Amino acid sequence: MKKIEHLGIAVRNLEASNKVFEKLLGVGPYKDEEVASEGVKTSFFKAGPNKIELLQAMDASSPIAKFLEKRGEGLHHVAFAVADLEAEIKRLVKEGFRVLNTTPKKGADNKLVVFLHPKDTNGLLVELCQEAP
Repeated sequence: MKKIEHLGIAVRNLEASNKVFEKLLGVGPYKDEEVASEGVKTSFFKAGPNKIELLQAMDASSPIAKFLEKRGEGLHHVAFAVADLEAEIKRLVKEGFRVLNTTPKKGADNKLVVFLHPKDTNGLLVELCQEAP
C-alpha cells in the first residue's frame, strides 16, 4: 500500500456539511460527484496532501443510508492507494481478508475500488483504490 488516499465521512446533508468543512479547512470542495452504483453524492476536500470525502446517501437503499441509520454521521471508511489493485486483492485474500467486491468497480474521483470486510479489520471499512486507466 502506498499511502492513505482519503478518509470517507458519512453525512446526512452534503450541502450543510460542505459549509462546515469549508470553514474548518479554509477551502471549498475541489470536486462534487455522484456515484450511482453506490447510491451516493460525494464532495472531496484537500487539506495539505490529504483528502477527505464526504458521502451523502441518494436514497434509503444506499449503504451510506444504512450506515447513518445504524451509526450516525462520522468516519465511514479509510481508503488506501495501491499500485496494483489486482495483486493487492490476491495478497490480502491469501492473508485471510474477505474482499466485499472481488472485481474492482468504478468509484469516485476516477478510482477503481474494492472494499475489505470490516469484521476482518477491527470494525473499520477499508477501501483499496487505484487510479482508473
